Formats: sequence, structure tokens, C-alpha cells
Amino acid sequence: MHKLLFFLFILTSSFAFGQVKINGKITDHKNKSLPGISVSLLNSYDGATTDSAGNYSFGTSEKGDQTLSATGSGYRSYEEKIKITSSPINLNIELKELITELKAVVISAGTFEASDAKRATALNPIDIVTTASANGDITSAIKTLPGTQQVGEREGLFVRGGTADETKIFIDGTLVNKFFYSSEPGQSTRGRFNPFLFKGTIFSSGGYSALYGQALSSVLSLESIDLPDKTSADFGVSYLGANAGIQKLSKNKKSSWGITYAYANLSWVYNLIKQKFDYFKVPKTNEADINFRIITSSTGMLKYYGYFNSTDVGFRSQDVDSLNLKDAFGLENLNMYHNLSWKEYIGNGWKVNAGTSFSTNKDDIKTEIQDEKNVKQEIQDQPLYAYKNFNLTNKGYYGNAKVVFEKKLKSLSAVRFGMEDNYSDEKSIYDQYNDYRLLQSVKENILSGFGEADVYITNNVAARIGTRAEHSALLNRWNVAPRISFAYMFADKSQVSLAYGTFYQDPERKYLPSVNALHFAKATHYIVQYEKITKDRTFRTELFYKKYDDLLKTSGAYNGTFTAINNNGFGDAKGIEFFWRDKKTIKNFDYWISYSYLDTKRDFLNYPFAIEPSFVSRHTASLVIKKFVLPIRTQFNVSYTFASGRPYYDIIYDSSHNNYQMISNGRAKDYNNLSFSLNFLPSLGKTKANAFSVFILSVTNVLGFDNVYNYNYSVNGQNKVAVTPPARRFFYLGYFVSLGIDRTQDEISNHG
Repeated sequence: MHKLLFFLFILTSSFAFGQVKINGKITDHKNKSLPGISVSLLNSYDGATTDSAGNYSFGTSEKGDQTLSATGSGYRSYEEKIKITSSPINLNIELKELITELKAVVISAGTFEASDAKRATALNPIDIVTTASANGDITSAIKTLPGTQQVGEREGLFVRGGTADETKIFIDGTLVNKFFYSSEPGQSTRGRFNPFLFKGTIFSSGGYSALYGQALSSVLSLESIDLPDKTSADFGVSYLGANAGIQKLSKNKKSSWGITYAYANLSWVYNLIKQKFDYFKVPKTNEADINFRIITSSTGMLKYYGYFNSTDVGFRSQDVDSLNLKDAFGLENLNMYHNLSWKEYIGNGWKVNAGTSFSTNKDDIKTEIQDEKNVKQEIQDQPLYAYKNFNLTNKGYYGNAKVVFEKKLKSLSAVRFGMEDNYSDEKSIYDQYNDYRLLQSVKENILSGFGEADVYITNNVAARIGTRAEHSALLNRWNVAPRISFAYMFADKSQVSLAYGTFYQDPERKYLPSVNALHFAKATHYIVQYEKITKDRTFRTELFYKKYDDLLKTSGAYNGTFTAINNNGFGDAKGIEFFWRDKKTIKNFDYWISYSYLDTKRDFLNYPFAIEPSFVSRHTASLVIKKFVLPIRTQFNVSYTFASGRPYYDIIYDSSHNNYQMISNGRAKDYNNLSFSLNFLPSLGKTKANAFSVFILSVTNVLGFDNVYNYNYSVNGQNKVAVTPPARRFFYLGYFVSLGIDRTQDEISNHG
């Protein structure tokens, strides 16, 4: 036994004395010690783990050329060739943090994003339909976010001092022309599309990606859903109308198709709720949409969506230029939209997104001047009134095609580039009171190329650098628009982002054609953002400055039409915004608060000099509250919006000086709107596991605030008429059922 112990002692001693010591320290790029890192020689059993100070030490009997490896969770693997002789080796190692989507900073200046991965940062479909003031309209819900304006007499999104035309809306990457129902005088119109068509929403109030163009102020990008979870049928009924639809999933779950139809007739509504307009044609709409989706490979999908709509409406309102005459307006609209998109991974880290859209829109508009008995008046010896009798037919054909190639590089870094073609052909026929007919046609084709790169230096530092070039056939001009964003994340996971970019846009169609040579309007954005986002809370604030150059100036006449004459306009917009959302503090309670301060002036259109635009408020704030009461399966929703009074002006043409002058001006009173909605989810008995139903009751402007958006002046400046909502309050009651899919838990989880 003693001999055996002596032999083992000699053997281990010989082994120990034959080893070479390898030691060192492991840190990150900030020289911070990294504990728990595994260090070893490849293809051997020799190694160690770093201690709390990042130190490691071990011995080895290996000789010659070897490879030292260091690995740790959240860091890139490290390997280095070493040569082992009889001398100790001291090697300090710096590990680079592994950049992952869960830990990395997000390039987000100017952008609210809601998707499957970033649901906490903005609005998903359930958020939209349960926002009390939105009434299921996508853009009305977006108006509760900072940067937006509460413009209720015109359709569109007004963002950070920009007109509605300066915001562009995309579906699956392609431009949507005529996203809103056709315009009616003194009234805003809703978006045409159902929020449940979309799984992702990106609202950028400035500094957006080079993938998007022809928008001076803002971009709203919507991503449609993929395959449904299962086959389902939906139907609903309200005192506005009825709808029904089906989504059919194939047995192999590789394709689906769907179709829906909706009819609306507002007769009951207008009998119950007094309107300020006298409707001789109560609004009626017919809508239908179809879709199919096909999985083309393990990583590819083809999607189609088609939409059809017809609208018929007519009403009378007080004529601003007289005390006893009325303006009669009639509109018949036909709209069609098609969107086809394809996405696929094509190997070696490459991905392609391609899409095309085509739409048509026809507006038949008829206006008359009528007396107190609603009889048409032909006053041809007074041009002011004569021009109010006319027929106008507008026809538009719009096409958009876009392809984006993306290559993933190391970690999250990527490059993407592509091309876009945007085509429009718009014709108008204008018939005046004296049988004079004016035919006009405006065609445009904008060809664009773009490229950008996402560069992730670490999980905490990233940049996006891009540029976009466009050529306008109408203007026969090029533009080049550089854009850059930078983001840095702090240790507490909050981050700061910076963005800069230039943005160009064609002249608005309603001011064309022009006999003069025009060019692009230009906006330059500067944005600083701070945000902190956790699972159930979001805080963000932004400072922005936007400089406008080459804005349109116009000239007009009695008939109220204006024509672009040059690009001598200019302006700027600056401000600060705040957003806070909390879904954690109170169980089943969700709320968000937004505030915007806007200081802006511009000299454009017929403005005599740089003034605050009539569509902006300096202060805008929204509070949205949602509480789900589980025992009674009911959600209570409240929203309150405040906007300081907007400016209004009486601007007339001075023929003696060949310019426009401001005769008078003022500021409307502050805007207030408190809205309420209730969603009750009744059980459907034995079918409840595969069905979902909801009763919806909503009331906008519960307290009946007498809101005034703006004022219209008569040509001679003697009369002034307030522009107000069509009704002081609006009520909605409906019942909707979905068979095949139960969204109850989605409703509860979204606010739990």
C-alpha cells in the first residue's frame, strides 16, 4: 500500500511539474470584468471559468500550437492561436457583446411601431377598435398619439405642422392612394380599411426610412395579416348597417381565402341625431373585399387584397356669401383597390419583399346654389354666385410597384436597397353654369431608387444610414435625399435616438396643372428622442425641428379653385412631445397620455406672409383609459382630447396690388372631446370555445362641448360662419359575432 501511494505521488508530481500555466483576465469593451466565462484549449480537457473579478487560471500539459477558446452567454465566442512551450502564458481577452434582437437598441426616432415583436410601443388592432374616440377608425386612433392634430373638417392625418397631403399611407410596403373616403365640404372622412386586416402598424411622425418617399411630414405603414389561425365566419349588425364575411383556411394550412361585404345606411342615425346639414341624400355605402394568401415555400408568402366601395351622399348647408341662400353638394363615388405582395428568403442571408398596387377612384360632384325652398338659382350676372353651379367629374388611375432586397450581415446589421415606381393618371371634367366645359389631365410617373444600412456596433450603439433618389416625369427633375439615424441604449435599457433627413414631394394634384415650371417641395427634419420601454410601460419624449423650403404658392378666382404659380413658399415647425403608457400599475387597467407642443409658421398657398397655418393647434393632449372588468366580461373605455384654439384668417385677393392680403384674423376657442365606449363580451353557450361576440356602445363628445374647428369668410368679408362638427354628439350601438375564432382572451390579455 505504501508503495502504491508513493507511486501515485510520484506520478501526479511528475504530471504537475510537466504542466504550463495559462492565466489572464477577461473583460468587455468597456473594460468591465466578466465572471462565469468558460476558457479552454480546444480538443482538450484543460480549462477554467473566470471568477468574480474576471480572472482565469489553469495548467496544461499540451504542447505546440493550440487554440484558446473563451465563451459566455451574451458574448461572441473568442478563439486565438497560441504556442505552448515551457514558459507560462498570460493572455488578457476582450469579449464583444453578442448583438441580439431582444437586447439591442432600436432605431426609433420619430417612429411608433406596433407589431408582433413590439406590441408595447404603439397601437394594435384591439387598441384601435377599443379607443373610445376612434369608432374603429385607424387614423382616428392614431390621432391620440403625439404629433397629430385634431382636424375634424377635412380628411387625413395632419402631423407636426404639415398638411394632410404631407402624410402618406402604405399597405405591405406599397403606397395607397385615396386611403380615405372621398372628401365632403366641412367634414372629415374615415379611412376605408378595417383595422383587423393588419397585424403591424408603424407611425412615423418624422425622420423615416429611405424606403419611403413623397411625404414631407409623416408615414403610416400597415402590414396585413398572414394566414388566419383557423376558418372563421363573421357577421355584425348595427343601426348604421350590417356586414358579413368568411375566412377559409385550407386543410393543409398553406393557403386561405376570404370575402366580406358591408352595407351602411345612415337614415336611422340622422333621424335620431340632429345634423347641422340638411341631407337630401342620406349617406349610403356598399363595400366588399376579397383576399387570398398562399405559402409559396418554407419562408415565402404571396398575399392579395382587393377592395371595392360605392358611396352616394347629398346635403345642403348655409351659403357663406348670403343670408338666405344654400349651397347644395352631391357626391357619388366609386373606388377600387388591389394589392399583391410577395416575400421570400432567397438564400445566403438575402430576403426580397416585392409588391404592387393598383387603384381607381371616380368622384361625380354636383353643386348648386339654392333658395330657401331648395330650388336651384341661376344668377349669371353675378360671378360670385354663378360659379357655385357646376358639375365636376374626377377620375384617377393609380399604380405603385416596389421591390426591396435585404441582406443580413453579422448580428443585426443589414443592408437593403430597391426601386419604386409610382404612377398616376388623373382626369377632370369641369362643367360651369354657362355650358363652358374645361377638360384637364395630369399624368405623373415617379421612379425612385433607395438604399440604406443598419449598422449595429454593439447592443447599445446602432445607426441607420440611407439615401433616396427620385425622378419626376411631370416636373422633369431629380432629387436626392440623404437620411441618417443614430441610437444609443443606456444600462437601464432606456435609449436616446437622433435622426436627420431630407424629404421631397410633388405639388398637390388639386393645384395642377400649372402653366409655370414647378419643382419639388422640401422638408428637412431634425429629431432628438428619449424613450424607455418595458413589457407594460412606455415613456418617450421628442424634440423636433422641421424646415420647409420651396412650398407651393397659388392664385385663385371666384370659383374657389386655386392653381400653383411657383415654389416660393417656406416655413418651419418645432416642438416637443411626450407619451406615457401604463398597463401594469392597476390590474386589467390600461391608459396612455400624450402631449404635443407645436410652434410653426409657413408662407404657402395664398398666405400673404409667414403665419401659423389654420389647421394647427399649439397645444394638443389626449388621455385614453381602458378598464376590463373580468367578472362581467366588460371593458370600459374613456378618451379625452384637448386642443388649443386654431387660428383663422380672412385672406382676399387685392387686384390693385396683384397680391393677397389679410383682412382680419382670430383664434377659435379650445377644442374638447370626452368620449366613452363599452364593450360587452357575452358567452355564446356551448360554442364559446370557438366563437367570439361583442356588444359595442359608444358616445363621442359625451358632455356636448360646442366645438369650433375654424371659420369660413364670405368673399367680401362681411359674413363669417363657424366650421363645426356635423352633430354635437354621436352614438353607436352594434353587435358582432365571429364563429371559428375566440378573441375573448386577446381582449383580456391586451389590457391585463
